[in-house]
Amino acid sequence: MPGKRVYQYEAMFLFGQSTAADLAGCVAHLNEIFARAQAEVVAMRKWDDRRLAFEIAGQKRGTYILVYFKAPNESMLGFGRDCNLSEKILRHLLIRADHMTVEQMQAADGRRELELEAKMRAEKPQTAEPASEPVAAGADGEQA
Repeated sequence: MPGKRVYQYEAMFLFGQSTAADLAGCVAHLNEIFARAQAEVVAMRKWDDRRLAFEIAGQKRGTYILVYFKAPNESMLGFGRDCNLSEKILRHLLIRADHMTVEQMQAADGRRELELEAKMRAEKPQTAEPASEPVAAGADGEQA
């Protein structure tokens, strides 16, 4: 049996705002999916946080994560199934990335920044103060 054909892929994942609050959990979930697909992640970075054009599964905002990886062609069917069955991933898009070199993919790597943002998001609820105080109308807090 000849060796497996390995191709380069580019994938975009959309996570809902509530799921993306645990950014480290989202990254870990993606890494599990890539491991099952026998994929080697070349680069991963957060692409953007955006307001969605239309509501998806009750979510109005989402976080996009862009991933470049190499994987055997045969494992892509299972990869797509895992993404579709995931309760965390709202949408995903997968294309072959033959137009890019491995060096270009590595240059787009933002795993360090993703890790730092995940730590910040994890610490944020503990340090955030509740904004429940009413705003006063006048300088002394008296109504005009």
